Amino acid sequence: MFAASDSAPPPASFAASRSRRLALGVIATGMLMIILDGSIVTVAMPAIQNDLGFTPVGLSWVVNAYLIAFGSLILLAGRLGDLIGRRRMFLVGAAAFTAASLLAGVATSPAVLLAARLLQGIGSAMASAVSLGILVTLFTEPRERAKAIAVFSFTGAAGASIGQVLGGVLTDALNWHWIFFINLPIGIAVLAIAVRVLPSDVGSGLKAGADVFGAVLVTAGLILGIYTVVKAEDYGWTSGHTLALGALAAVLLAAFLVRQATARNPLMPLRIFRSRSVLAANLVQILMVAALFSFQILVALYLQKVRGYSAAETGLAMLPAAAVIGAVSLGVSARLNARFGERNVLLAGIVLLIGALALLTRLPAQASYAVDLLPVMLLAAGFGLALPALTTLGMSGADEEDAGLASGLFNTTQQIGMALGVAVLSTLAASRTESLSRQGRTAAEALTAGYRLAFAVGAGLLVIAFAVAFMMLRRPERQAAQEPATDTPAPAHAVAV
Repeated sequence: MFAASDSAPPPASFAASRSRRLALGVIATGMLMIILDGSIVTVAMPAIQNDLGFTPVGLSWVVNAYLIAFGSLILLAGRLGDLIGRRRMFLVGAAAFTAASLLAGVATSPAVLLAARLLQGIGSAMASAVSLGILVTLFTEPRERAKAIAVFSFTGAAGASIGQVLGGVLTDALNWHWIFFINLPIGIAVLAIAVRVLPSDVGSGLKAGADVFGAVLVTAGLILGIYTVVKAEDYGWTSGHTLALGALAAVLLAAFLVRQATARNPLMPLRIFRSRSVLAANLVQILMVAALFSFQILVALYLQKVRGYSAAETGLAMLPAAAVIGAVSLGVSARLNARFGERNVLLAGIVLLIGALALLTRLPAQASYAVDLLPVMLLAAGFGLALPALTTLGMSGADEEDAGLASGLFNTTQQIGMALGVAVLSTLAASRTESLSRQGRTAAEALTAGYRLAFAVGAGLLVIAFAVAFMMLRRPERQAAQEPATDTPAPAHAVAV
């Protein structure tokens, strides 16, 4: 016979566990909606251009307006979440994103759509900046935290690919407006459940650290820096416009660091970089995301412009990548992290991703999907290994009071990596294509050669990411794997490398 306490968990414990699972589901769903929105427009952009009359240059801002607002405001939103409460910041951000999605869906002019995309980026920054901070304070036991982070990471790893599938299907079956309307029922459901299940926290109050001047410096520096990168394709990397704005952005960001070292209540206490795992994880993420977000966009362009796929066909062609990423991140990543340590799993994932981009450097103009592209989609499983490990490492050095800050920093580097990758690799591909076109090559051959160059540079970025992870994360975490499971909650720093 077993004692009653052995046969079932105490009611209070069971209720708390159920509430935490619901909270994780709400956070993951909210993040999935946000990540989807970053990519769902990519296959619908030709339809948006034809309907609203965008110029080719103006059309790029359908993506860039979102990325600039998202990437430049995450750090500020993360710190404000620590000060006014992460739950409140998440709710306000999700509400703003949902309302902006409605505005984007009913847009009938380029100006209205771009304004809506900017507001979507602001709402995304507010909600995503505190998501990891809420998660790591809910799940303190190492194994539970590893599983929760695997679920959260899946939303980022697979969301972009799912966005392309969904965007293509909705655009072909209905129209491009529905790529924004689809957010409305999801956003309303997230808000309704989040109000009930997310833990209340009052924050430390604005008096505890509202560095307004620091916020202005970092926001202006990031906005100007991202703007400079995305406009470099128009002006050229060595033009006076690019160099002057780039220098000004660097001055603003340097002034921000000086301010953080001297301010009484800094927006981003530099102590967070004392953790080698946090510093290395964010550096690796910039390099990894720069390569892989560009891979997603450039493969989609190749399928449509070279192979003649429709929007829906393009999305479905990308579906195997989403499937393997989801299976790996949800099915095995937590167990592998516990057994081998996050550093080793991260390195293995990056190796697979290097292999995927290396295959694409040999992509022919008349590629066979089964022979030339399907193996690449399957090797994308490396993202399902790398991202959960990287997320854990990126949050590992933060105390509970700085969890929102660490979450904001991690999301900031993600968006910076995306913007840099798209700008740099797209520019290289376009320059290569233009050069070959002038030499008399066919459009398909010139486009394919441009994409191959971008994939080669992306593979190089991943090699650098591997080297950074290998050199800076030389003491892989083994504590969680070596210690037996216990019901005693571990402190927030228990996963530190």
